Amino acid sequence: MELEEIYRQDLSLLIALQILIEESSVSKAAKRLHLSQSATSRILSRLREMLDDPLFSRVGQQLVPTEFALECYQQLRQPTGQIIDLLTPKEFVPAHCKQRFSIAVTDYAMQALVPYILPHIYQQAPNIRLEIVPVQHNELQEQLSVKGADIAVCRAIGVTDNLLHSFLGKVGVGCLVSPNHPLADKPISLDDYLVYPHATIAISDGVKALLDDAISQYPARTELLRTPLLESAIALQSINPLIITLPEGMAEIAAKRHGLLCKPLPFALPSLDYNMFWHTRTEHDKSHRWLRNLVSKTTQALLL
Repeated sequence: MELEEIYRQDLSLLIALQILIEESSVSKAAKRLHLSQSATSRILSRLREMLDDPLFSRVGQQLVPTEFALECYQQLRQPTGQIIDLLTPKEFVPAHCKQRFSIAVTDYAMQALVPYILPHIYQQAPNIRLEIVPVQHNELQEQLSVKGADIAVCRAIGVTDNLLHSFLGKVGVGCLVSPNHPLADKPISLDDYLVYPHATIAISDGVKALLDDAISQYPARTELLRTPLLESAIALQSINPLIITLPEGMAEIAAKRHGLLCKPLPFALPSLDYNMFWHTRTEHDKSHRWLRNLVSKTTQALLL
């Protein structure tokens, strides 16, 4: 029999046959099937017609299966057990997970968020495998669908209409200077900001564009370095009185790690709205839902 012909059969009848054999009684089988006794008797008649065998003989109050019925029962037990296992909702246990996940992140998220998120993930799921990749803002929908990234942590710069998302928080922009900088002991004025040399961090987040727009009416500042890597700017800072402009989360981490000083910008700049994006292909998967919830919870604790 071809697969298409099997599809046209009422396979639920075979489940009823298995229960009838196990119960040896129409009335008991009816209770398990949540049917009336007459409905279960009609099912038995349909089974006899479908399988072309009497299937049972009655001895007193019991149904005694034929040899063919017993043979059917032996053949049914394994596949029906597999179907039960397939259809039974599984509880996701992070400690047992060995899946691979791909997370697309911005330069800011790579340096300020990922180091904080990773320990939380591996404390719960020590056997998973993670790949952290650069986010592709202009191809985010493709990256989260055909290119295999599972979630993205970033600003919504490109097209995101067909993606699911949750708001993580806001990222401000601030400055870093060394303790030896001429502005170390005073606030940075707008004139100061325009005069002293600069390094700008986290280019993929659009920080540079926001800065340029905010100070476009003023003389151009001297930008010595534009880089996604904070360490590069810190290396240059030792020989130049740099003002490093960067997202605030990165500034706070660097200030503690390298003994630098955080300073507010001398002008207003919109905060960066950070979201987590994912494709509908992973929406209902329990492991992906666990990962999204954990990333969301840990990330929101860091953002404004």
